[in-house]
Amino acid sequence: MDVIRKIGNNEIVEITTPVLITWHDGKSRLSVDSRALNNYTKADRYPIPRIPHALDKLSKAKYITKMYCMKGFHQNGVQPNSMNCSE
Repeated sequence: MDVIRKIGNNEIVEITTPVLITWHDGKSRLSVDSRALNNYTKADRYPIPRIPHALDKLSKAKYITKMYCMKGFHQNGVQPNSMNCSE
């Protein structure tokens, strides 16, 4: 119950096991503290491009083809051994 009290008071709670929270309408929600997961995850190497930068490059283009537009957003090559992670 100490964890529930700390959550209610917006206090910092140490890493704990999952907690099942029941809402007033009877629905339940599993709350998991995944902060420790940050030690094992990798940062995104392909951040979203800034819109002004993308528009600046687009304004200098003479032609914009349908094929270019279909290329899409955020299409990056993936190493063959990483393909199972991107599906």
